[in-house]
Amino acid sequence: MLSLSFAAGCSGLSGDPYEQANDHVAEANEAIEEHNRLFEEARGTYEGAKEAVESGGSSSEDDAEETTVQEEDIEEIVQARETMQEARDTLDGAREPLSEVQDLNVEEEITQYAVLLAEGVDAQIAAENREITFYETLEQDPTLEDSREAAEELLTEIGDGYEEAQNSYDRARELAEANPELLGGES
Repeated sequence: MLSLSFAAGCSGLSGDPYEQANDHVAEANEAIEEHNRLFEEARGTYEGAKEAVESGGSSSEDDAEETTVQEEDIEEIVQARETMQEARDTLDGAREPLSEVQDLNVEEEITQYAVLLAEGVDAQIAAENREITFYETLEQDPTLEDSREAAEELLTEIGDGYEEAQNSYDRARELAEANPELLGGES
């Protein structure tokens, strides 16, 4: 759902705080790139499970078999959860370098850029935490016989969280595009 990356930052500027900002942004980029790889790996399973939940429950056993996650899919769900946990932990590694940029004596636009990205990362991590909870719910109740409502609520929260993250990333991209001399022009 989300491709998250941003420019090398602070282009064309020299001086110690700007070099530090570039180093911090490069460090955050490394974490984000690894996160994206892992995130995409986990998404296929999530989409299939989401479709099963959204297709609704059924009181008949035959219909329930068609509209829910099957027992044989549990192993795949476990792998998706583990991969998503690794992706989330990797993304968490972008928080500190973004925080370091915020503490530097640089232009306000550079600081604001780091703040917006950090807000996006925080919202992304929160959504991924909910997605991990969704996987755990499926592991415990693959037919969603007892937890369909909770699973549907989680799906809504996950979507809202990813939307919030994307809005922060979009605002950071707009700021970068409005200040290409400071932020490399794109995010």
